[in-house]
Amino acid sequence: MAKVRPFQALIYNPEKAGDLAVLVCPPYDVISDAQQECYHKSSPYNFLHILLAKDIKGVDKYRRSAKNFEDWQKSKILIQDEKPAVYFYLQKYELRRESKLRLGFIALLHLDEKKSGIFKHERTRLEPKEDRLKLLKAVRANLSPIFTIFSDKRRLIKNIYEKYTQEKKPFIEVKDKDKVLHQLWRVDSPEIIKKIQEDMQKTDIFIADGHHRYEVACIYRDELKRKLLRLPENAGANYILAYFTDALSSGITILPVHRIVKLDFGQAAGDLMAKFQEYFTVEPVKDKQRLFFLMEKAARAEHVFGAYLEKKYWLLRLKNIKILDKMIKDKSDASKSLDITVLNVIILKGILGYDIEDEGNIGFSHDAEELINKADNAEGQAIVFILNPVKMQQLISVSSSGEKMPSKSTYFYPKVLSGLVVNKHE
Repeated sequence: MAKVRPFQALIYNPEKAGDLAVLVCPPYDVISDAQQECYHKSSPYNFLHILLAKDIKGVDKYRRSAKNFEDWQKSKILIQDEKPAVYFYLQKYELRRESKLRLGFIALLHLDEKKSGIFKHERTRLEPKEDRLKLLKAVRANLSPIFTIFSDKRRLIKNIYEKYTQEKKPFIEVKDKDKVLHQLWRVDSPEIIKKIQEDMQKTDIFIADGHHRYEVACIYRDELKRKLLRLPENAGANYILAYFTDALSSGITILPVHRIVKLDFGQAAGDLMAKFQEYFTVEPVKDKQRLFFLMEKAARAEHVFGAYLEKKYWLLRLKNIKILDKMIKDKSDASKSLDITVLNVIILKGILGYDIEDEGNIGFSHDAEELINKADNAEGQAIVFILNPVKMQQLISVSSSGEKMPSKSTYFYPKVLSGLVVNKHE
């Protein structure tokens, strides 16, 4: 059901731009202020100068991004491929001392959800969408691909890679700051592209990363339709740049997104844990390593997460799953199965009284150690909640039911680099 097509990518010209390692960057939404500064300084042609320009008082950063984009094309820093292609993409990385490999491809995805079978799983927020819409209008290009998954039962990706690209030298090869190796191959054979298109028309697509960019692309398309009265079927605004990979691949890693919550009341850790005991079995744990071990072990059969407060660790196990049926009336069993739903409804909203979207008092990171350090150095009191990762089947079940997970429920790793291939709208 997914309609995909090849495209003529804009890519960096190595003869003029220099070493690709200092030019590419992660997606805009995982870059901290300190990292933004570092990427901007790494090269005057680092892709972040377009993707996420600095905020300077009195300067329109979106116009500056558009000017950079235009100037780099004129000066041949960015050049366009000669023929439309689908770009096969291999990532090699290590996680917990285990070597992993993820294979997929980058192509254009049609935005018509009803015909294309596109499912979303995460709630979006207004501010990031306004930001990305302004940038899209300024540059008129998909600067980085969204991340999608599908059930590759016919082994489309693996078969094409092994038959047509594995023995060829990649035209792009770069290692990022996390030591992840990224390799790209062009596939421009009409026969292979037709095979990809036919196979993809038989499958549903689930957006894993890039919900804000996807929704912004739909808004942009709809605005153009109203303005022009008619938008040609092959118009660039009808498509979005997308990375496709097999949902069941062993190379896919979903990391949890942990929470740090400011406590605006002085309360001893023991007293707070006593409140949690109405719903949870609360067990003190001697250290972080032991906590992670117990959480991973319990994840197969229980709702469980860790807590860190006043330099102490606790393991919280939900006492009875029927509690969820009493407290959550408006969600499906798929949504109730998420640990983040349990945390949000029972603790953050129920016990602590927070709005779960309150980013002024709630912080997020896939790195538990980062949040633990923040809690240790916080001016006031802060508690860290450590979660297990969402399972792939949970994501698919929630998406298929038409529901959305809370914001920042998943962190897919490794990220698809920005600056490898760009889709400029015609």
